[in-house]
Amino acid sequence: MAIDPTIQFILTALHKQGVKSFEHMSIAEARAVIDTFPTLQNPPQDVKSVEELALNGVPLRVYTPANANGSAILYTHGGGWVGGHLGVCDEPVRSIANETGAVVVATSYSLAPESRFPTQVNQVFAALEWLIANAARLGIDPARIALVGDSAGGQLMSITAIRARDAGISLAAQVLIYPVIDRRCNGASKSECGEGYLITRNAVDWFWDHYLAAPEDIEHAYASPLNTKDLSGLAPALILTAQYDPARDEAIEYCNALVAAGTSATHITLPGLIHGAFWMSGAVPRASEVLAGLGDFLRERLAA
Repeated sequence: MAIDPTIQFILTALHKQGVKSFEHMSIAEARAVIDTFPTLQNPPQDVKSVEELALNGVPLRVYTPANANGSAILYTHGGGWVGGHLGVCDEPVRSIANETGAVVVATSYSLAPESRFPTQVNQVFAALEWLIANAARLGIDPARIALVGDSAGGQLMSITAIRARDAGISLAAQVLIYPVIDRRCNGASKSECGEGYLITRNAVDWFWDHYLAAPEDIEHAYASPLNTKDLSGLAPALILTAQYDPARDEAIEYCNALVAAGTSATHITLPGLIHGAFWMSGAVPRASEVLAGLGDFLRERLAA
């Protein structure tokens, strides 16, 4: 499918403005660009309440929708591990809460390169443990918890799902939205979509290289879920990929690995869209397909 015309309009505008690719930016410049995503989003939806918290200095935000049904979602954001915060993803998180009826606990994490792997992995898992420990206070059933993450957040949630299984924590589902999975992956999408689609092939590698503390870290069990020898018994997974995304094929490879291990995994492709589309709800009408896909999947698996 041809690229979505509204996406093409945005890409053309960025090119005319001379916006550099991320791999040619400083960390400060990359963070500033990531911080502009709310200008591409719909006005944030109302929810019943929003509670601001912190866990060992890491911001948490608890979104309770008016239609809360006793389930919960732990969400963490993308931004290549170097950028992003709870303000950038406020609109999509509110939408997820209202779409699913789940209390959504959104967690941030310390940003790279000031903090490097495995700091972020440990912080997100700590947020899951906090959510379970506070289930009664939040009015949620600890047996009805799902994980959701996009981009780098998808990578962090893939590892969180594995760590949860290994710790004896039962999860209802995991949703990985165009996750970056492995620094070593070199699928066809790296060349087919390597230039011209907001996130370039070299930008993906640039983000990884700011996240990992050393090149050999990519072999670590918590750096990529593909390092896990046993992928059985994990929470049912939904993996969404964008057609024009250099990281597309590694996400599909991971989905196939889950299926081969006997874990329930569903792949949805988003034709015509690019990496980051979920954060563009106001500018890209078809970004709603991400919300609809995860909503259908999660409502079924989080049902009482």
